[in-house]
Amino acid sequence: MGIVQILAFVYGIPFILIGIEHFREPQKFIEIVPSYLPFPLFLVYITGVMEIVGGIGIIYPDSRVLAGRFLVLFLIVVYLGNLYMWMNDVPFNGTKLTSTGHLIRLIIQILLIVGALGFSEDLSKIKEFRK
Repeated sequence: MGIVQILAFVYGIPFILIGIEHFREPQKFIEIVPSYLPFPLFLVYITGVMEIVGGIGIIYPDSRVLAGRFLVLFLIVVYLGNLYMWMNDVPFNGTKLTSTGHLIRLIIQILLIVGALGFSEDLSKIKEFRK
């Protein structure tokens, strides 16, 4: 097993576990769905499926490029929930985050996006484009 495969496994498993959590405890995710979006339970379930599929897709080499691109878009879109939490001081699972906590979440989200760009092989294309 090569280093990329190990990194893909370490990257993908948390997506799968969090996706499963969307079905086990949907209420904690419903609370952070922005109020302007309809059908919050449906959105929680669909994002759970997307996380599971994205995590599995990253782990399997044949689907890694497509899954990486999908996860970049997914991570950008779902950050709206995090931003909504931050702007409206909405607790997640009963806990309100401090500004520092929200900044840490933002940094983690950016790192996850960079990781997905790496797995999609688009990060190297961006580097080449900048030369």
